[in-house]
Amino acid sequence: MDAVALAVTDGMLHFELSLAYEVFAAAPAGVTIPWYDLTVCGPVAVRVGRFRLEPDRGLDRLQHADTVIVPGWAEVDENPPADLVDAVRAAHEAGARVVSLCTGAFVLAAAGLLDGKRATTHWAHTEALAARYPRVEVDPDVLYVDNGSVLTSAGKAAALDLCLHLVRLDHGSSIANAVARRLVVAPHRAGGQAQFVTTPVPDQDDHPLATLFPWIIERLEQPLTVEDLARQARMSSRHLGRHFKAVTGTTPLQWLLTQRIRHAQELLEKTDDSVDTIAAATGMGTATTLRRHFNRTVGVPPGTYRRTFR
Repeated sequence: MDAVALAVTDGMLHFELSLAYEVFAAAPAGVTIPWYDLTVCGPVAVRVGRFRLEPDRGLDRLQHADTVIVPGWAEVDENPPADLVDAVRAAHEAGARVVSLCTGAFVLAAAGLLDGKRATTHWAHTEALAARYPRVEVDPDVLYVDNGSVLTSAGKAAALDLCLHLVRLDHGSSIANAVARRLVVAPHRAGGQAQFVTTPVPDQDDHPLATLFPWIIERLEQPLTVEDLARQARMSSRHLGRHFKAVTGTTPLQWLLTQRIRHAQELLEKTDDSVDTIAAATGMGTATTLRRHFNRTVGVPPGTYRRTFR
């Protein structure tokens, strides 16, 4: 059971804090694997927006956690509390995975954890983060950035994207999808980040891609081309590319590849099918092609992924 610590202090944003608590406090119905051991750590009592919060333990407890999560910090124009910064730095030095949600990145930056690393925060504060901490490579265009032991999310709902990403890393796609279903959200959203994130179905039913997305998902085993997609969507390839860029942030072929990889992950988790069979079922053609794209996107070979998440 992984120990997760929520680091809180006066001035935290309750939205991101609540999202993290909702994800890590209890497993979704039907999930029987050991879940996270969540502890809220902070001073004696803190003010979170309009709410008063009584932490379970002090900030010194962060050093004993496997994962430390720093929610959004409201007063980005001020230096975060020194005791919080010191505790987060000490936890990272002790081996914890440290995660910031929204403007919590300012706390990680103050602790020096983002020096020389790519990071993100709420789009409204990316310029301020870059100006105050010039050693941080701030990326304003992504939902989250995964540097291994240090992860940062963009603002608001992107905090949930990163929390689901953590569950996916720890327990696999099926469990992360179960959490997403409980929260009534899409399990993956596009953001152009280096780590693997899939694209959403549009919210509006009358959007030109609303019927195309499920049509593609039902035909992943087929060698689809941009022309095939454009023909189905009844638009030119150029207009299709523009719609994909506007809705998903990526190209049609990249989005299609992402769906093939995600489907391959699910088959590796849930079936005993060979890599050759999965390559055919996902439209990747050969096991060699699947292994190359899977390793590049997910970071591990299919066999390693299966052993980890079966």
